[in-house]
Parts: sequence; structure tokens; C-alpha cells
Amino acid sequence: MLCSASPLPSPPAGGTATSDHHARLRAAAARSDLPGALAAFVAMSSSAPASAAGPVLRTFTSLLKLCAASSDLATGRTVHAQLTTRGLVAEALAATALANMYAKCRRPGDARRVFDRMPVRDRVAWNALVAGYARNGLAGVAMEMVVRMQEEDGERPDSVTLVSVLPACADAQALGACQEVHAFAVRGGFDDLVNVSTAILDVYCKCGAVKAARAVFDQMSVKNSVSWNAMIKGYAENGNSTEALALFKRMVGEGVDVTDVSILAALHACGELGFLDEGMRVHELLVRIGLDSNVSVMNALITMYCKCKRTDLAAQVFDELRYKTRISWNAMILGCTQNGRSDDAVRLFSRMQLENVKPDSFTLVSVIPALADISDPLQARWIHGYSIRLRLDQDVYVLTALIDMYAKCGRVGIARNLFNSARERHVITWNAMIHGYGSHGFGKVAVELFEEMKSIGRVPNETTFLSVLSACSHAGLVDEGRKYFSSMKEDYGLEPGMEHYGTIVDLLGRAGKLDEAWSFIQKMPIDPGISVYGAMLGACKLHKNVELAEESANRIFELGPEEGVYHVLLANIYANASMWKDVARVRTAMEKKGLQKSPGWSIVQLKNEIHTFYSGSTNHQQAKDIYARLAKLIDEIKAVGYVPDTDSIHDVEDDVKAQLLNTHSEKLAIAYGLIRTAPGTTIQIKKNLRVCNDCHNATKLISLVTGREIIMRDIQRFHHFKDGKCSCGDYW
Repeated sequence: MLCSASPLPSPPAGGTATSDHHARLRAAAARSDLPGALAAFVAMSSSAPASAAGPVLRTFTSLLKLCAASSDLATGRTVHAQLTTRGLVAEALAATALANMYAKCRRPGDARRVFDRMPVRDRVAWNALVAGYARNGLAGVAMEMVVRMQEEDGERPDSVTLVSVLPACADAQALGACQEVHAFAVRGGFDDLVNVSTAILDVYCKCGAVKAARAVFDQMSVKNSVSWNAMIKGYAENGNSTEALALFKRMVGEGVDVTDVSILAALHACGELGFLDEGMRVHELLVRIGLDSNVSVMNALITMYCKCKRTDLAAQVFDELRYKTRISWNAMILGCTQNGRSDDAVRLFSRMQLENVKPDSFTLVSVIPALADISDPLQARWIHGYSIRLRLDQDVYVLTALIDMYAKCGRVGIARNLFNSARERHVITWNAMIHGYGSHGFGKVAVELFEEMKSIGRVPNETTFLSVLSACSHAGLVDEGRKYFSSMKEDYGLEPGMEHYGTIVDLLGRAGKLDEAWSFIQKMPIDPGISVYGAMLGACKLHKNVELAEESANRIFELGPEEGVYHVLLANIYANASMWKDVARVRTAMEKKGLQKSPGWSIVQLKNEIHTFYSGSTNHQQAKDIYARLAKLIDEIKAVGYVPDTDSIHDVEDDVKAQLLNTHSEKLAIAYGLIRTAPGTTIQIKKNLRVCNDCHNATKLISLVTGREIIMRDIQRFHHFKDGKCSCGDYW
């Protein structure tokens, strides 16, 4: 029952004067000391019966306020029982305090029952109920109560009503209701109150109406730090980091007290914009005002440094934290993963376990992509098992990360089994599986899965289309790619981004439709970026089109690429066409700009050890055995038809070309894998560049003569070599 509860403790023998106990109770209430207030109440009850209802009523309402503040439902029910016993429960002051207590103890139904039994309900009682519903996430009922208070009891909302109902408008994303409240506030003159205007602009921000929020902010004659915080946070949460940071700097300049809320928003903005210098200034400020002991602020600081690609500074902040929460660990692990420091992310995850910090789903979603990048099937199976032991394997985000990880570890079959076992499939889950098939060259299966997704009513997003377009590109499905690109906007109202345009250029270019690809670029509604012209340049190399290669390269160079890969690509195109003066010109330009060619490497992981090979490298401890096995391999594959493809090497004699080809990093990694693993074992290689034609041809034949399956993950896709064939069908 509503009022059933254990009685308050029996009063001790003896007692002091009732007035002293009242003073003790008031003092305890002032310092939010519920046990102390209860002790004073028990002593008061034992000393003498109350002479009048007034002081007794205030005593009970004080206790109820303390119960509400500490969410102590059991004690609150006991106080309710005492009020009922003394016949005070119908008093408006007592009933309002009861309704407020129940609402703050997450019992809005009990609050409503108390409210409905009130013989007379004033505005304070209605406000308590409105605030209670809003606080408990019952936005619709909260807004309904504001209407009913006017219709049933003729109570006009006041500023407390407005401040109570506005959060409900935000929770319900009810922009229209917010506008009505705003209009009511203006008519009633409540908009002059800083707390009302602040609440209004906060709701506008949460409903995405940032311009309306800024208009309210600018019209406020008086602003406090809460007003500034709400506006800055509103900009940050709505993706306008530039305005958030500008307003924060203005806040600091005007001498407004900076709090943790404004610091958190400023750090978020700096991270999103990649403004390291501004972020460091915010760091200095938060230290000056003593917020460096606030763990939430320091976690945000870690995230900011990671987003600004300074994981070293993030690690320094992390290591100096006296108290690390799970969020601290998650932020640091995710930062390492996102900055390509996968090994560090995995080491941090191991250290987290050693320090007995229990991971959550966010931890796993942060570390699983690092394991996907490392591409070790053994570690993939371990983290999968670990997620099962934590009972997080069916969390949709963890499951999606696992699917993506298995696909990136070359185990697309396991990825599909996980996908099929999913109890819940979010759009990101479909995206991961479609992308996995595409990256392995199974374009037709990716297209079938995309069609299945649409057939069951799941709506694709921009990433879905990017995944299926990429799958079409890898598999040469030109007609399908054209169709899906058109469908993106026509059927789903999605605007293609730069990556979508670049993928279509890649699709057309790989298929040899260079003129169509170039025409497509010229008709783009947005200015083509480096990725678009880069796809065109790659296609020109593939199909030996010097003229369009020069056009594409010039556009790329105008955009100022930070890497030398495009200069190298153009130089190779010139070299293939024997245009040696142009080769020299491009190489000279590279030197002047300080651009360098990224050295190619291949890695093979065996027994938790990563072995890295560079072309021609001899520093491995088993180099002699590796080169001996490789020489034997070359003889074996020559016997079944291998002929070195020397088109990619220039300026040296033919025998030297063959020698250089034979020491490419992937061949060294494969030879080492053959030495260290038992016959029949699959060898898995990861490479940082696109596999060259010669290594691709050689690896097919190596799989034939050794009877091994070789899985190679290059910068663009996976190649599964088996029985002398590759899964890409020689289309890559």
C-alpha cells in the first residue's frame, strides 16, 4: 500500500525541550543531514506532544524535503504514514511535499495519487506535479498538466511552472510547445527572468533551433554563467563548434565565471575543429581555476588532445590522473585506436584489466577496431570470447564491431555467421557486413545483402551507399553502381558526399571508362577534392592514359596534398610511357616540396609476434633462411609459368629488375610464413600499399605450388589466393 512502512525508531528515554529539538532539526535540514533530522524528530516526539499543527507540519515537510533530496523512498513512506496517523496528510503543504518526494524518488504514480486526493490544489502543488513528470521522462503528461491546471483549477502558470515544463518540451523534442511557452513567457513578462530565458534558449538548442536560441540569448538584458553555458553547449551539441568556441572566448573576455560546463563545451569544440593551440589555452585556463581535479573535465581534455592527433599529450594527462574512471580508460583507448596506434590501444586495454577496471560496451567498441587493424585472427577470437563472457556480445554496437573486425581479419565467413545470429540489426550492422563483403571482392553478395536490407524496410544511410558503391567498384559492377548512386538522392533524399563521388570515379575508372569518369567529375555539383582526382589518377595509371593523368595530377597539386603518393603515381605513369624528362621534373618537384615516397612494408603475425618486412630488407634474424626459401619459391613458380612483370621498375637492367621484384616485402613475408608454419596452414599478410601486378601473379602461383591459402590485405582490399587463383578475379 501507498502508506505502509515500518514505524520510525522508538524514542529514547528522557528528552530535552521541544524547542531545542526543533532547532536541532532545522540545523540538520540546513546541512542536508537526514539521519540527524530524524534523530531530532524522535527526540522531539518523546519529549512532549506537539501543541499545535503548525510547527509539526513544518517538521514533516522538512523531513520530506530531505528524503526527496537523498531519494530515500523508504523513509519518505514512513513520514507519509506518520502524517496519515496525525491527520495531516490532506494539508496542502504536506501533500505538496509528499508529491514532490515521490516524484524525486522515481515514483510519479504515487505522486499523482497524493495529488488527486488533495481537497484543494494550489499552483505550488501543480508545479510539483509538472516538475515530477518532467523529471521522470514523462514529457507528454507534464505538458498536459500545464493545460489542466488552467482548465480545472484556473491556476495561471508562473515562472516555476515554465521552468518545470520546458525540460519536458526538450525531452519530447516538442519545438512547437517550446514556442508556445516562449510566447506565454513574453506576454506574462517572465522573459525578463534570467532563469526562464535560460531555460527557453536551452530547450531551443535541444530541439535544434539554435538560431532561435541565440536570438533569446542576445535579447537577455541580464545573463549569468548558466545562460552562457547553455548557449555554448547548445552550439557544441548542434555541430557548430566554431560558434561555440567564439562564444566561449567572448565569455572569458567579459569576465563571466567559467564553470565545468563551459570548459567541457569548449574542449569538445576544440577537438571537433582540431584546434590544438586553442585547446591548450583552455587547458591552461582550467588549471588556473582549479578544474584539473574534476575527472570529467580531464576526460574531456584527453579526448580533445586525441582528436587533435596529440595522443602523447593525452597520455600525459591520463598518466597524471590521480583517479581514473572507466571513462578515462575508454577515452584513452579510443584515442589511440583513432590515431592508428592500435598496439598502444591493446596494451592499454590489457593494463586496464590488470588494474581491475571492468570494461563496458564502449570499451569493447573502442578496442575491437584496434584489433581489426592489427588483423590477427587469434586475438579476434579472444576478444570475441571475452565479450561473450561479459555478456556484451549481443550489444548491437559490440556485435557490429565484431563483424567488422572479423571481416578485416580475413574471416568474412565468421563475420556473416555473427550477422545471421544477431537478435537486433542496426543500420550500422548492415553497413559493416556489406562493407566486409565489398572489401573481400564479393561484390555480388554485397549487392544481394543490400537488396535484402531494403526489402525488409531498413532504410540505408550515406555509409550504406558508400559501402555498396565500393563493393560495386571492387567487383566491376558498373551498371549496379550507377543505379545505386542515382537512387541515393532520388529514392532516399541523401546528398552524395566527396567519398561517394570518388567511389563512382573509381568504379568507372577501373572499368576503363575514363572519358565517362572525367565527364562525371566535370559535372559534379561540388568542387572535386583530392580523393576524386586521386581515383582518376589511379585509373589513368591502370589504363596508361597520360593526358588525363596530367590533368588529374595538376588539379591534385593545386589542392596541396600532404603526401607524396600522387607525385610517385604520376612519375610512374610517365616512366611507363618512357617520358623520362617528365619523370625527372616530377621527382624534382617532390624534393622541393619535401615530399617523400612512403616505403612499402608487409607484416605477418605469428604466435603473438609481429614481423615487419621492407623491400630488400636483410635485418631479420632469419634473413638467410628467408632468402633461401624465397629463391626456391621463385624457381618453383617459374616451373609452372611465372614470368616477372617488370613494367613497374625503370632505369635498371632486366636482370636487376627481376632481382628487385623478387625481394618485394610481401614475397619476404610469405617466405617467412612458409618457414614458420606447418603445411596446410593459411598464411595472412597485411600490406600498407596496393599489391603490385608482379606480386599478385607470383602469389597466385605460390598458393598453387605450396598448397597454401594466402590471405593478403592491402591498402584497398583483401585478396584470397588459393589453388593458383585470386578471389578478386584479377580485377583490383
